[in-house]
Amino acid sequence: MSSDLAGKLRSGTQQAHTAAENVGFMKCFLKGVVDRDCFAKFLGNLYYIYSELEAAIASHQEHPVIGAIYFPELNRQASLEKDMLFYYGNDWRKQITPSKAAQAYIARIQELSASEPVMLIGHTYTRYMGDLSGGQMLQKIAQSALKLSGYEGTSFYNFEQIPDKKAFKEKYRQALNALPIDDVMVEQIVTEANNAFQFNMQIAQELEGNLIKAFGQVLFHSLTHS
Repeated sequence: MSSDLAGKLRSGTQQAHTAAENVGFMKCFLKGVVDRDCFAKFLGNLYYIYSELEAAIASHQEHPVIGAIYFPELNRQASLEKDMLFYYGNDWRKQITPSKAAQAYIARIQELSASEPVMLIGHTYTRYMGDLSGGQMLQKIAQSALKLSGYEGTSFYNFEQIPDKKAFKEKYRQALNALPIDDVMVEQIVTEANNAFQFNMQIAQELEGNLIKAFGQVLFHSLTHS
């Protein structure tokens, strides 16, 4: 049994993908304007989200559907811990808390993990495929804008266990298409992937106030409206 889940996820989230790139925080980022404090906060939220998502996926690795797309080499929690250490120092755990939008995202992951674990695929697809694709460009921008050397402060984007990203993405897509699921489930996973985009956008939107403080309203406006 084979579904075109990978293709449907790609086409079904295209609009959400474009909308996510047009959030002010991302527009500034893509133009090379990155505030260190905002970026650290952004990664801090991702630390909580990936910790939750990866724990949920690991807890369902015996599940016939989840187990088939369980690739621990994708895990980001340890990389994000390195980044938190870089930005906040040894007591980073005392200094960071998940934002409101991150808390809502975490609650959704917990809810799905408890009731409909297969829907977590919408979240793993949205996050990991984005990290392996556009994330590589974001890493270069952050390194340049924040004058970071090597992978310090951008470990999140560095997939040490996946040397050939293109080959891995192909393997991941094949695994998605081979999942034992029906068309109804495919549609539900696509819907959940769009939810994941919404959560990610809300996390980026929350940072706009910080960015305006950092750069001033005029510069922020000119960066996001051109």
